[in-house]
Amino acid sequence: MRLTYLFAVAMLFTACCGKPKQTLDLMKAEDFRTTVDGKQTELYTLTNGTLTMQVTNFGARVVSLWMPDRNGNMADIVLGYQNIDRYINNTGERFLGAVVGRVANRIGNGKFTLEGVEYTTPQNNNGQTLHGGLKGVDMVVWDVVAAAENSLHLRYTAPDGQDGFPGNLTINMHYTLTENNDFVVTYSATTDKTTPVNLSHHSFFNLKGEAGGTITDHILQIDADYITPTNSLLIPTGELMAVEGTAFDFRTPHAIGDMIDTDNEQLKNGRGYDMNWVLNREDNGEVVKVMSIYEPQSGRAMDVLTDQIAMQFYSGNFFDGTYDGKYSKPLAFRESVVFETQKYPDAVNHSNFPSVILTPDEEYKHTCIYHFYIAE
Repeated sequence: MRLTYLFAVAMLFTACCGKPKQTLDLMKAEDFRTTVDGKQTELYTLTNGTLTMQVTNFGARVVSLWMPDRNGNMADIVLGYQNIDRYINNTGERFLGAVVGRVANRIGNGKFTLEGVEYTTPQNNNGQTLHGGLKGVDMVVWDVVAAAENSLHLRYTAPDGQDGFPGNLTINMHYTLTENNDFVVTYSATTDKTTPVNLSHHSFFNLKGEAGGTITDHILQIDADYITPTNSLLIPTGELMAVEGTAFDFRTPHAIGDMIDTDNEQLKNGRGYDMNWVLNREDNGEVVKVMSIYEPQSGRAMDVLTDQIAMQFYSGNFFDGTYDGKYSKPLAFRESVVFETQKYPDAVNHSNFPSVILTPDEEYKHTCIYHFYIAE
């Protein structure tokens, strides 16, 4: 099934340009300077003239992303913290805006076998490995290879044995804001030893703005006929489950909140949506549109395009308002969404899932594009 157009009319941002330019409440570079493991952290500001994004090289995190609404009013539509210490020593959500891996999502029981060797990885989430373990690629300082007005080239080599994974894995990643109002994330990686690789991006979005209220009224469409169902610990069972007739069917656009509290065991385990959708696409490397989301109050909309075969959709179910974001407002229950393009979770333990194994004679490639626009 081809993804249908979610909105009848899409307007260019330039339609709002008659209003005076708004002064943005950007984070201060000095608040993001420190040393971690002997490496310097910095804050970088990227812009394409319409979108403005700030990124720290600590975990390659997107700290802020400013976008206009239908009237030209700007809002910061990603969750984040106001200084580097909050990211390094946080007592709240660890993965705000970060790149996650070397194996994104979960590995059951923190164990897998590769080439006859059993590997043990940190059990940092209810006895499972989540987003690479204790250090991953988000709790490290990335080298900045090149920085331009609208782009950033970052590099990190995860050493052999970090978080229990084999191989020195060298990752190159580019963040780019294009003239088409795309936030493009591209990854490439090579290894000197066979290893699992499944990288992803973990920005938390609210198209009303950070702490702007519920996301259950956002209108969502996902081009996927199946999910990978999970057990009580959110580990895939190894099966595929058809979304037809279930709360997981977003093939036709509707509000996130329409069925989020349906009497369903998986929804209860995740306190809402936290599942992997199997995208309706071939595994051929082509970048295609797989998802759209629209916030009616502001008119802000976002598409996701990718060359990956799956996507995790998480509806911010484990925020409880006990800690604040960068504007001193509580980060509350179901006030953000995450869309992580990826391969299947726990694929290292399911031979029937597409492989996430990278060998020394291969190169890992991954593109994810977040396209922003105003819709009516």
